[in-house]
Amino acid sequence: MPLSTSHSSPRQARLLAFFGGTFDPIHYGHLKPVTSLAEQAGLDQVILLPNNVPPHRPQPEASSLQRLHMVELAVEGNPLFTVDSRELDVDTPSYTLETLATLRKEHGDDCPLAFIIGQDSLLTLHKWHRWESLLDFCHLVVMARPGYQEQLDTPVLQNWYETHRVTDAEKLKQKPAGFIYQANTPLLDISATEIRERRHAGLDCSDLLPSAVERYIESQGLYRE
Repeated sequence: MPLSTSHSSPRQARLLAFFGGTFDPIHYGHLKPVTSLAEQAGLDQVILLPNNVPPHRPQPEASSLQRLHMVELAVEGNPLFTVDSRELDVDTPSYTLETLATLRKEHGDDCPLAFIIGQDSLLTLHKWHRWESLLDFCHLVVMARPGYQEQLDTPVLQNWYETHRVTDAEKLKQKPAGFIYQANTPLLDISATEIRERRHAGLDCSDLLPSAVERYIESQGLYRE
């Protein structure tokens, strides 16, 4: 993949941003904040990475192929997004660090890479597999989430965060990895859990996710008890 495009300064490498998730199902709480983030940080493209076997969460209700298809339907025709299904090709837990190490090899040592997470994930990052090494492979871009605290749990973790934090998104394009950027994204109180619960209760979800995804969920009979 080229490191620069007509939309980027010729003196800057292109920043590639990846956003992983179970997407069970994908919804506006994923899509709208990331779209806002892309505008703030000058992202040309966001690559969605559906997880297969999430190590830290309950197993998905929808199958891997169903979740992949919902993601594809959600971003069809939107040039900001592409979909990378590599984590669905294996039946072992999807560890972010291992995926990032593979992506770093593919794109080279100098290409700026960013991994997008929510504030909830930042607060539990120290529980991730080899979390201390994440910034060796990428920048972390954090989206606000409603109801979550801003301070990390311990002074050591807070110091780590403040040491790596930058407030200028342009700096993400100046190094291949190592920074944390806190984006001022809209707070949308939408969760996949809420959508599944509403579906189980026979309630309407049309305000929470794209219509193409809703039609697919209905056609597949997903999230019904």
